[in-house]
Amino acid sequence: MADKLGEYRSKRRRDRTSEPWPDGTPEPGGNDLFVIQEHHASRLHWDFRLERDGVLVSWAVPKGLPLSPGVNRLAVHTEDHPMEYLDFQGEIPAGEYGGGRMTVWDTGRYETLHWNDHKVEVVFHGARARGKYVFLNRHSAEDGRDWMLRRVDPAEPGHEDAPEFLEPMAAIPGELPESDDWAFEFAWGGARTMLLVSGGRVTAHDDAGGEVTASYPELRGLGEQLGSTEVLLDGEIVAMKDGRPSAEALRERVHADVHGAKWLIKRYPVFYFAYDLLHSGGRSTLSLPYVERRELLDELGLAGSNWQVPAYFPGDGEAVAGAAHEHGLAGILAKRTGSPYVPGDGSGDWLLVT
Repeated sequence: MADKLGEYRSKRRRDRTSEPWPDGTPEPGGNDLFVIQEHHASRLHWDFRLERDGVLVSWAVPKGLPLSPGVNRLAVHTEDHPMEYLDFQGEIPAGEYGGGRMTVWDTGRYETLHWNDHKVEVVFHGARARGKYVFLNRHSAEDGRDWMLRRVDPAEPGHEDAPEFLEPMAAIPGELPESDDWAFEFAWGGARTMLLVSGGRVTAHDDAGGEVTASYPELRGLGEQLGSTEVLLDGEIVAMKDGRPSAEALRERVHADVHGAKWLIKRYPVFYFAYDLLHSGGRSTLSLPYVERRELLDELGLAGSNWQVPAYFPGDGEAVAGAAHEHGLAGILAKRTGSPYVPGDGSGDWLLVT
């Protein structure tokens, strides 16, 4: 009988990894247990492992579990894993196969509806993975490991995938408001940029809807930080020169192709200031008041070497304007605290005060 875990063992060094290392022959069980692990290896992905005849049949899914039907996700069939991997999590040493941090994203039981070399259809009964899914073998001539993962059931009630882009809400020039129902932010003078973070990947669009992801490779880590959390962010890209925001540096970064962007990373690094949250956790937030959207944005805990959520200041716009002038910024944004986010709107709920 072939050793079902032979490939698993051949790819690992027992003395270098904390991963399970079973010595005996796999014992068949109920064929109804699964685990999904979030794996921060060279590229973030999710490992789906389904119990089958004493081992865990495994697929690596780069963008994780699709939550709506009609969304196809690449699923790379990998080697079978031992049953002990059901609750494994930890740090696989750098330089070893699969090196990186691994955590359990979800675990539970599943039902088998169909299982052969061409199609695996199951129903997940987990805390996060629920419903009917199908793994389909693509029978690719280039790579026989390529499968596809698709949700079969309708999305959970109320769930809506985030859009890639919405026309940004506009700030019109105005005077400093004096009433109490306004909050204030610094105007960074950057390039208005919308970020979709989905399946641990970042997609960037400029204010006209053009995709500019390749221009800002520094933002890839934002997707790693959010993991499976899907959001649509509104904000600005600022490029730095000699430690200060620079319009000249920004022009070079905005117009750089993928090769130029990589060369300019050290010379003119960019920072993303996220100041609004338009979609989160399968729900649109457009109808929520500005201050509630900002609270949800703060709760995401976004902080990195090339991105942050800048502070906003309810009331006392004169002090914020003074600080902006002191630091050489273009001005401040005044935003009505109870205003919803209306894509493309420039009715005056947002003001640019210079």
